[in-house]
Amino acid sequence: MIERLKYGDKIGIVTPSHVADKDRYQVYFSEIKSIGFNIIEGKNIYKNTYGYIASEKERADDFNDMILNNEVKMVFFAGGNCANEILPLLNYENIKKYPKIICSYSDGTTILNTIYAQTGLIVYYGQTPGIFNGIRHYDYNQFISNFVEENIKSFNKNTEWKTICSGIGEGILIGGYTDNIALLIGNKYFSYDKTKKYILFLENHEKFCSPAVISSHLAHIEQNDIIKNISGLLFGHYSENEFLELEKCLERFGQRNKIPVIKCDDFGHGIKHGIIPIGQNARIDTNENKLEYI
Repeated sequence: MIERLKYGDKIGIVTPSHVADKDRYQVYFSEIKSIGFNIIEGKNIYKNTYGYIASEKERADDFNDMILNNEVKMVFFAGGNCANEILPLLNYENIKKYPKIICSYSDGTTILNTIYAQTGLIVYYGQTPGIFNGIRHYDYNQFISNFVEENIKSFNKNTEWKTICSGIGEGILIGGYTDNIALLIGNKYFSYDKTKKYILFLENHEKFCSPAVISSHLAHIEQNDIIKNISGLLFGHYSENEFLELEKCLERFGQRNKIPVIKCDDFGHGIKHGIIPIGQNARIDTNENKLEYI
């Protein structure tokens, strides 16, 4: 069982996917401290060894050090690029031996799903230190309810969810940013149990990928054996406007694979940053448009 945070606990900040900007990060740290938590910075988060990011070893060392630091109760990091470079250097045995809350999103998808696959531990998708720069009420409540409080029974919605393909599906939650999930399938550090079912959650944003690009990501997933184990799809925020092309793409995906599909705006790269527990058994239900934890 991973311990919940207590006020006054220390949160470890690492940057597997980018170089931290010191001025911006000091704002994030100040905001996190203002709600009752303390910060431990990775020693390499400001390094730019390669001209665009720290070396694989420097980034992995920061992550592994946070796992071994008994004072750190949560490892928190943002997205960017290159997270997959450190997969061979993460100490999965120690991550399993010293379980703690691990949360990220976007490029963090790769690390989160790999840690779940390698250790069986629940990890969390949906927030980064940057959301604390003027944190919104919904995001704050998501952070507290997932990481401080106990026994969450379902995803706490903040918008109306839209059924794309009706049905009910049960399985283990896996997923994140579409690019990273597509790249992760077939990676030797990520695996899944062919005897179990999974609910896939995905998200992307119009400023990064067109519906055509997302369609190619879905095709890659669909053309892999993992599709036989997918029992439902929850797709997060994509745009402030309706994108009929994306919804039709999701509809075709659901119809071909005979799975329920729901779209919402409560997690992803928008202004709402709901948290989803990777590795949690769950049920997606289009009759009530909800995600329950079972």
